[in-house]
Amino acid sequence: MADDTGRVRILLVDDHQVVRRGLRTFLEVQEDIEVVGEASDGEEGIARAEELRPHVILMDVKMPGTDGIEALRRLRALANPARVLIVTSFTEQRTAIPALRAGAAGYVYKDIDPDALATAIRSVHAGHVVLQQEVAEALLSQEEQNPPGTGRPGSLTDREREVLGLIADGRSNREIARALVLSEKTVKTHVSNILMKLDLADRTQAALWAVRHGLAE
Repeated sequence: MADDTGRVRILLVDDHQVVRRGLRTFLEVQEDIEVVGEASDGEEGIARAEELRPHVILMDVKMPGTDGIEALRRLRALANPARVLIVTSFTEQRTAIPALRAGAAGYVYKDIDPDALATAIRSVHAGHVVLQQEVAEALLSQEEQNPPGTGRPGSLTDREREVLGLIADGRSNREIARALVLSEKTVKTHVSNILMKLDLADRTQAALWAVRHGLAE
């Protein structure tokens, strides 16, 4: 949820000052968004995220020292609750899957329309996964060429299909538990069963499987 002022708290992590300045200039005119801090690399970003506890982190992938993917892994290990939206000029989709598997809640390019970026921030903050169209198409194309999972939708129970739909929506186990009025332990069991039944490696593959089989948008 937003803070007491109703605004979404943002941390900017990018090694280019001009990029951070541009993002700050745009975001500060959004009534419901507040930039609470900046960092110039992943290491500093982790420290600032722990200190400031932002709702959403806008983070580049390629940075000197600790890059965005390593920073994502370490934030997850720290159980930092911030949602991370990757904002990068690195357009090779081969970095998108590692970023998503490391815990990113979204992946967009720096040439995204400013209003679309603000919408993406709000969507990520609301618990959704946001992928720029080219990234989503590339990931789905890759999955179609080398589709993981041998199971069929019919192998899932109705509850497992509900859980899978919420996974595809980017929800955490805790958020799924709240939405379905279940314990987190029960949700974790459902997730494990889904991955086992569909022969999938992780939640990212599960989300893409759900899209490909019409169980999610």
